[in-house]
Amino acid sequence: MKRVRCPKCDNFITFDETRYEAGQSLVFQCDSCGKEFGIRIGVSKLRNRQKEENPTVENTDEGVGAIVVIENVFHYKQVLPLRMGDNVIGRYMKGSKCNTPIETNDPSIDMNHCVINVSRGKNGKLKYVLRDGPSYTGTFVDNQILGDRERRVIEDGTLFTIGATSILLKAKGDAC
Repeated sequence: MKRVRCPKCDNFITFDETRYEAGQSLVFQCDSCGKEFGIRIGVSKLRNRQKEENPTVENTDEGVGAIVVIENVFHYKQVLPLRMGDNVIGRYMKGSKCNTPIETNDPSIDMNHCVINVSRGKNGKLKYVLRDGPSYTGTFVDNQILGDRERRVIEDGTLFTIGATSILLKAKGDAC
């Protein structure tokens, strides 16, 4: 199953892509706003797709790790690559300054909810530091909320929660 986003209201429309051939054009009408729009089956020229049917961390091209957004009632599983420096994590919205957007309908995730800073430590290994945005609902690590100015060093396999969404850090092999 594939999903397309309405260009007017960002609502998702799901369809079975196996019923169509590459290059074929389809027309959809959004159930939410009534907008009609067309797509062509095949590879998008605009940007890399964020979600794959079976996403893996190995597909990341930046080489400093990724976060795995665990599937729940609000969204599908997503693997989002991390970059060196600040990775601002939040809910996807057009025009947002968030550089690691989660495509979700979870209302408890802010547009700029938390930040993972990826840097190299004194020993040259990758270091991951998590801090809250600040956000309205907070960022939780090990069932403890991060304070307003608190920073927490996280490691490969660390599970943290923003809103009603759980996220797992998949660090690169040379992490601290």
